[in-house]
Amino acid sequence: MDDASRGTTDGIRGTAHGTAPVPLSVLDLVTVGRGSTATRSLRTSVALAKLAERRGYHRHWVAEHHSMPGVASSSPAVILAHLAAHTERIRLGSGGVMLPNHAPLVIAEQFGTVEALAPGRVDLGLGRAPGTDGATAAALRRSERLNEGADDFPQQLAELTRFLDDDFPDGHPYSRIHAVPGRVQGPVGRPPIWLLGSSGFSARLAGVLGLPFAFAHHFSAQNTVPALDLYRESFRPSAVLDAPYALIGVSALAADDEREARRQVMTGALSMVQLRTGRPGLVPTPEEAEAYRFSAMEQEFVDNWLVNIVHGTSDAVRDGLNDLQKRTGADELMLTTHAHSGEERLRSYELIADAYGLPA
Repeated sequence: MDDASRGTTDGIRGTAHGTAPVPLSVLDLVTVGRGSTATRSLRTSVALAKLAERRGYHRHWVAEHHSMPGVASSSPAVILAHLAAHTERIRLGSGGVMLPNHAPLVIAEQFGTVEALAPGRVDLGLGRAPGTDGATAAALRRSERLNEGADDFPQQLAELTRFLDDDFPDGHPYSRIHAVPGRVQGPVGRPPIWLLGSSGFSARLAGVLGLPFAFAHHFSAQNTVPALDLYRESFRPSAVLDAPYALIGVSALAADDEREARRQVMTGALSMVQLRTGRPGLVPTPEEAEAYRFSAMEQEFVDNWLVNIVHGTSDAVRDGLNDLQKRTGADELMLTTHAHSGEERLRSYELIADAYGLPA
């Protein structure tokens, strides 16, 4: 195994700090609260990446979403390039880029650029969902055949991998095409590929290909254990990994007291209700969430939603995360925090770091 491969493997496996059972990481949706702006939210992302680096979180990922007023993360590669300029050590990546929305060559070039800006600390997480509604997906892809993109995911993944490795065989139509920045320019590293999922499809594919796997527990909790079991059962050692490595995305929010934590998570709950009922908007304030009168159907959704959000005091969140890790056997916990304000999100990550005794 060459140096680049060793570096890739080392970048996949994190190190737990303090009393954390596994490495802790950050999933950043760059949320925009009512009364705020995308500019302020992106500045919060910089502050969060710096906090995460300082406190020993392993990686900071940004998720691709489109046509959602409450998030500002439609262009992960652009955001990651900006975060790279403000950090030095923390791994940066996509959680994820939705592969069917893009030509594989475009992704290879974008992440080759980010890798050149932050050598050896970039992850390329890929999903096969559109990250938005059907009409927006059609506008992104210039096609109404949305199922075709998801069905072609393995082929698109293989093509993207070839572009990243610059190794199309002789005679292939793309054999003389090179993704730049990239390996055609010299012996450089390239981002490790992660597969993301909320069901069994990507779990099995990641296992068969010997790739690391990230599961979206924060919105598909009922499928977490079955998907991780399938990933481990399907796993075949590869040049990337000799054993399975799976992280799970977890909604978590810590506050100074339980009541305040509840106030904050209800802003995310109301935001999800509005999204699911076709009324997406900026993340509501705690006062709006308190004043809102949920219908019986909406209340049932909220109750089910809150069950899978680890929230409360920092000690309660620590205990909840520990229980979740034991139950799932996850190799890494990636925390995403839904709150109206950037200050509350930053405060939550700091409190969780304190609870685990992460480096100060």
